[in-house]
Amino acid sequence: MPERISTVLERPRPPQSSRPGAIGLPLGLLKTARPRQWVKNVLVVAAPAAAGELFSRHAAVQLAIVFGLFTAAASAVYLINDARDADADRAHPTKCRRPVAAGQVPVAVAYAVGGLLAVLAPTAAALLCTPLTAALLAAYVCMQLAYCVSLKHVLVVDLTIVTTGFLMRAMIGGIALDIPLSRWFLITTGFGALFMVSAKRYSEAVQMSGSSGKLGATRALLTEYTTGYLRFVWQLAAGVAVLAYCLWAMEEGGSAASGSVLPWRQLSMTAFILAILRYAVFADRGTAGEPEDVVLRDRALAVIGLVWVAMYGLAVANW
Repeated sequence: MPERISTVLERPRPPQSSRPGAIGLPLGLLKTARPRQWVKNVLVVAAPAAAGELFSRHAAVQLAIVFGLFTAAASAVYLINDARDADADRAHPTKCRRPVAAGQVPVAVAYAVGGLLAVLAPTAAALLCTPLTAALLAAYVCMQLAYCVSLKHVLVVDLTIVTTGFLMRAMIGGIALDIPLSRWFLITTGFGALFMVSAKRYSEAVQMSGSSGKLGATRALLTEYTTGYLRFVWQLAAGVAVLAYCLWAMEEGGSAASGSVLPWRQLSMTAFILAILRYAVFADRGTAGEPEDVVLRDRALAVIGLVWVAMYGLAVANW
């Protein structure tokens, strides 16, 4: 009898079904939409904030709508991307946990929901915002889908597409409110984004070289870049971003011209340069992953960022 009981206890349990449940599927779709990445869409307030156009009810409503629509568009791209990359993600040590790769979200469902969001976001923008806002959002969706299909496998173009996505986020808020976009604002934002994107790629390349190329199996294009080239790109981008920001700050004139207590816009150059230098520490170490993770992980960088926001806010308020 004891032997029989022992045999029953040691008998392996049947594997649990991997089918998505009534609750598991919605949660899986939400996880696939990358809620942590939605913080990037806060960039939609960049142009209105730089122009001091944040404090009206119309601006707040329009920016909330634009944020929601851009989040829907970005989520559509994530869903379709994960559906396409499901097989490759299963071979990755961490991406294999993604809901589509793990079987929590069926590939067909990810395609369907992603396609629906990709159509609804620009359509809603045409109804709720300006036609140019809808056109920019549609261009973003088309560009990102082209990236998922083929452009992410093209050298340099992949960096350009990801950088342009950040730039579109920064532009769309100003376009929705009919705010003229400064050329220095666009250059600073574009090269600042390229700095972070290339620093991330550089970090991935460094980690790949330290893991016997295992990461290259799922991001094959990294094997085509050299760490020296990616280092050159993020250093060049950092230099151009700093120069453009300084020219942008100096273009507005000094405190005597603006009537403020101190030249806050010019003083903000110090915080901006310190933030670039601090971020470059992580890029140089090969630990600059997702930008939001870098900022939240490093308290000093977060403090520098808050100081910059305060200085620029005082400049916009003409205090």
